[in-house]
Amino acid sequence: MGWLIAGIGIWLGGWALNVWLANRPRTRATSLAVPIIFGVTLILIWECVVRGFEINPVLLPPPSAIIARFGTSLPTLWEDFVQTVIKGAMSGYIIGCGGAFLTAIVIDRFPFLQRGLLPVGNFVAALPIIGMAPILVMWFGFDWQSKAAVVVVMVFFPMLVNTVQGLQATDAMQRDLMRTYASSYWQTLLKLRLPAAMPFVFNGLKISTTLALIGAIVAEFFGSPIKGMGFRISTEVGRLALDMVWAEIVVAAIVGSAFYGGVALLEKAVTFWHPSQRG
Repeated sequence: MGWLIAGIGIWLGGWALNVWLANRPRTRATSLAVPIIFGVTLILIWECVVRGFEINPVLLPPPSAIIARFGTSLPTLWEDFVQTVIKGAMSGYIIGCGGAFLTAIVIDRFPFLQRGLLPVGNFVAALPIIGMAPILVMWFGFDWQSKAAVVVVMVFFPMLVNTVQGLQATDAMQRDLMRTYASSYWQTLLKLRLPAAMPFVFNGLKISTTLALIGAIVAEFFGSPIKGMGFRISTEVGRLALDMVWAEIVVAAIVGSAFYGGVALLEKAVTFWHPSQRG
């Protein structure tokens, strides 16, 4: 009962603190404090509920057990991070997004390709990843190369569609103005159409950050060397070591948030002139 009372007290305290901060003048500090307080409150309530109801750790371990396992498994978590994120997700992300960007420029230069490639892209994007992953693992082997291939398939067409749409974002008056300056296709592309397409390009990049991490982890369920986040999750679930599973999930959440946030910061620096970045 004491744990449950503590949980209710923590919830009320966190609620009151966030309400107080919400009524304060909005600054960078208050903007950061509100989500941090909310997250910490949820973690503490989680701990109190698990302890208070005596939930089996196999079903739901308390945050304290997850943190303890995190601290004792740092070498393993780092090894899994390098295998899944650096080798699999990042390499596939760079290859897939870079290839999609270049393909979008080719499609823009030769419009007939748009009618042929985009329907194929929509078809491939609709394929279930759990169906494609084992095929690509068989083609490229059990190491990180197959995980990168899965990521390429997942991020290529979302990035392609966003970039193609962005390259068409300029209106006829802007293009006519460039023609009055006797601008070539490449000059118009570099000085008008690519800058105007940047919000769309970064939208594709941000969508792909999540897809890349999911694709690399899921692909490891279908074959991997004895390391990797997906491999570790599937193995530890079989051993009922749910604290380690949650530790891997925490790493994935931190990496995914940092990856998305990094791309968002880069977008803000590149597209500072766009109305969406003002204020």
